[in-house]
Amino acid sequence: MPEFFDNDIKFLKGVGEARANTLSKETGVANFRDLLYYFPFRHVDRSRFYQIADLQGEDLPALQIKGQFISFSSEGEGARKRLRGLFTDGRKMIETVWFNNLKYFSSQYKPGVEYVIFGKPSLYHNIYSIAHPEVEIYNPEKPPIGFRGVYTITEGLRKKGFSVLTFRRMVEEVIKNPGFRSLPETLPSEIMQRYHLMPLKEALVNMHFPQSHETLQKAIERFKFEELYYIELNILRFSMERGAKIKGYPFSKIGEKFNGFYANGLPFELTGAQKRVLKEIWKDMKGGRQMNRLLQGDVGSGKTMVAFLTCLMAIDNGFQTAIMAPTEILATQHYETISNWALKCGVSVALLTGSTRQKDRKLIHAALQNGSLDILIGTHALIEDNVQFQKLGTVVIDEQHRFGVAQRAKMWKKGDTAPHMLVMTATPIPRTLAMTVYGDLDVSVIDELPPGRTPINTLVRWDSSRVEVDNLIFSQLKQGRQVYIVYPLIQDNEKLDLKSLELGYQRACDTFVGYKVCYVHGKMKPEEKERQMDLFVKGEANIMVATTVIEVGVNVPNATVMVIENAERFGLSQLHQLRGRVGRGAKQSYCVLMGKQTSGAETKKRLAIMAETTDGFLISEADMKMRGPGDMEGTMQSGMPFTLRVANLARDGQILSRAREAALSVLAGTKLLLSPGASDSPNEKIKHPITLNDKEINMTRHELRMRFAHSIDWSLIS
Repeated sequence: MPEFFDNDIKFLKGVGEARANTLSKETGVANFRDLLYYFPFRHVDRSRFYQIADLQGEDLPALQIKGQFISFSSEGEGARKRLRGLFTDGRKMIETVWFNNLKYFSSQYKPGVEYVIFGKPSLYHNIYSIAHPEVEIYNPEKPPIGFRGVYTITEGLRKKGFSVLTFRRMVEEVIKNPGFRSLPETLPSEIMQRYHLMPLKEALVNMHFPQSHETLQKAIERFKFEELYYIELNILRFSMERGAKIKGYPFSKIGEKFNGFYANGLPFELTGAQKRVLKEIWKDMKGGRQMNRLLQGDVGSGKTMVAFLTCLMAIDNGFQTAIMAPTEILATQHYETISNWALKCGVSVALLTGSTRQKDRKLIHAALQNGSLDILIGTHALIEDNVQFQKLGTVVIDEQHRFGVAQRAKMWKKGDTAPHMLVMTATPIPRTLAMTVYGDLDVSVIDELPPGRTPINTLVRWDSSRVEVDNLIFSQLKQGRQVYIVYPLIQDNEKLDLKSLELGYQRACDTFVGYKVCYVHGKMKPEEKERQMDLFVKGEANIMVATTVIEVGVNVPNATVMVIENAERFGLSQLHQLRGRVGRGAKQSYCVLMGKQTSGAETKKRLAIMAETTDGFLISEADMKMRGPGDMEGTMQSGMPFTLRVANLARDGQILSRAREAALSVLAGTKLLLSPGASDSPNEKIKHPITLNDKEINMTRHELRMRFAHSIDWSLIS
């Protein structure tokens, strides 16, 4: 942007150095550009005046009233001091109250002058009151205001006299300055035309002072598109550079290990989805570039079998493989499962965890280095520097969101050439999140469960049904089955009225006499947690009382009941993951969602969704729409490497698809943003690529850095 927009905010009329420092500290607004992009968080309709006599009820919207102040009075002392004003529209009165900057407000407004006040009325002792209203002198010659933005005003800003009106006046000063007309467009002209986007200057004006509801929506859509376009452009550019620069081992054949096991060793017929995914993986591995693929699959969809067959592809080509899991229990379960399969095709397998004895470690290290060990399964122990492979060709990372970026990167350095990477997750990821968070990965989905599995019966029950739930548990225990009981907290929290694991453990012991109860939670020492889990895995404990630490990595086919206490406290995706701990055997399994009868309609709707479907992808989409993408990010280690100011991934899937299409088209038609020597071949060909002139290319490159420097963590995606 030109120099005008880089002007320090202190040079704006009415700001000055002291207020500029407050603005920068509280909002990050340091120059004219920052102010223009400090968008209102909502907009209100200021096109009509309300009569005080017409106000009814408690939940009123923000509204404006025309009239005069009658009087002002100071009340209270010290921090409790406040300024109270009486305002009349000529028929009735309403109170106004200020808690900060009282001296300024008491001198600013005079009785007998015609004003317009705006704010949200609250009812207190049958009297309506507006706290910190916006106040303007009424001008009968001035047309109705129409829509206006409402800005976030922090407590620090409020104490320094800033209000919503202050921000409006500052933005007006920038917009009416002749320098504003020099603002260049930040999107390529062909993209603007193709997607019918509002021009930048017009969009900025309408974000702050919309002409109508329609123009406001067009301005919002333009900035949502721009935000997502630049993010997708950068992610896709990074993916293309990685594909061009990072060569992978070319696997030239499917050999006897794979073919022999596929023909004679498969314990079950592969699903169509598993076969499709294996074809996608093989296409990557034989192509000469490093595979970097995300494998999504619901609980029980057969991801482990796909991982093993992927390892056989590498072994047939003379390479070793590694499978890394986040917990010792999950790594051990993988080892036990894969060892049985490996015996059928003459493949050697070893397990390396924190508990592995030193004597066994030495044998494993030696076998890795001389090439006699084909598959090494383990936990974080695999990334230790002394774990050296002779020829590592493929790495599989299970529940990959539990590993940090640096931890995953260490596996890349185990050989001269980066190994093929297959990262797996049983947490279904909504499509819009996958396109952004994992935009640099190729994504495969196992969207089909093996035939013959008995669907889990999901029941929503309230506290009044406790006896019914206990009877269900008793009936399953008498048949030799095992039971999970999950609580959201470790200790009682009376304020939130939640049941605790400690009380739950005691209740289980008292209620189910004669059955052994174990317990696990996140604050236990690792050794004790492993010991307690082991009791349940080996069948020595009948009931496991736990927090969500058992969400991933516990495979007990004999467990047929999952009771989730205070189910209203969990998100849908987390409930789905917990439910996936049962239903792993041939017997009918049950998931009981225990909630409060007094729960709100939204909570009951969420629990009803769980009872209606076991499709993890449908559930994840519903979860993101109901909770928003912010809460979903927690399932992905460090969340998204950028901050969305305008766009919302839960609602803007269509805009994201168009922005991604535009980014692909630009990258297909130009060398925009590619490093010297990098390939400009896109991941997919666009029939009619957008071509940019030099000015637009330079502007886009510049804007990518200037406009979104605050949003994108460049260290993660570039």
